[in-house]
Amino acid sequence: MPELPEVETTRRGLAPRLTDRRIETLVVRERRLRWPVAEGLETAVAGRRITSVERRGKYLLIGVGGERRLLWHLGMSGSLRVLAQPPPPQPHDHVDLRLAGPTVLRFNDPRRFGSLHLVDAAPEQHPLLAGLGPEPLDRGFDGEWLYGRARGRRIAVKAFLMDGATVAGVGNIYATEALHRAGIHPSRPAGRIGRGRYHRLAQAVREVLEAAIAAGGTTLRDFTGSEGRPGYFRQDLRAYGRAGKPCLHCAEPLRERRIGQRATVWCPRCQRL
Repeated sequence: MPELPEVETTRRGLAPRLTDRRIETLVVRERRLRWPVAEGLETAVAGRRITSVERRGKYLLIGVGGERRLLWHLGMSGSLRVLAQPPPPQPHDHVDLRLAGPTVLRFNDPRRFGSLHLVDAAPEQHPLLAGLGPEPLDRGFDGEWLYGRARGRRIAVKAFLMDGATVAGVGNIYATEALHRAGIHPSRPAGRIGRGRYHRLAQAVREVLEAAIAAGGTTLRDFTGSEGRPGYFRQDLRAYGRAGKPCLHCAEPLRERRIGQRATVWCPRCQRL
């Protein structure tokens, strides 16, 4: 699933190519996404000018005038690409946002786990965004925030870190990587981790995400950026997807188990329980 770096990579690719462009039409070929695309969305955005391209967690928000925004989620395998000379749509090309001129923003989603909504009011009040925690690259996210929120929690720290109410946009890949860098076992109860270790974890989250964004995200299976290029952070992964291989810190073979139904890799020497 595209996580924060992949969505941020997409946002950075889209923003200069969409901002201040006028929408001619919105074409919805398949309404049966994770939630059905609302009837009348096409009429609501036609003729409007795109004012901004923002991100909140794993969601993209495309401003279409006033407080209105298109709230887009890429789901498990979705992608948004700007096509200057769009070819005929393929079976999984579910939505086209056609701009003035031949340019099209095309949404492709083979699994149809993505979603598209029109937000009329302040986006932070939308049900999909209202419960999100701080952005991991903003000042509101640090070790003190993690430490205070974890008090009394028995949940595994990896599941705690992947909870969107704890921090927005950190999924399986980057939680695994950050815990490895911070030397924290992913199964350790969140409430049994000290303040100092949470400061290290918050810093590790920032470092991993910043490095992934600089590399254009991580391509494991489906992700490509807005221009169709893959992300290259996969080459820098230290834990995720490396079960059985030697730890890059100590050479101990990495182990794998499932936590919260997600594959989790850790080093038994660097990340002791």
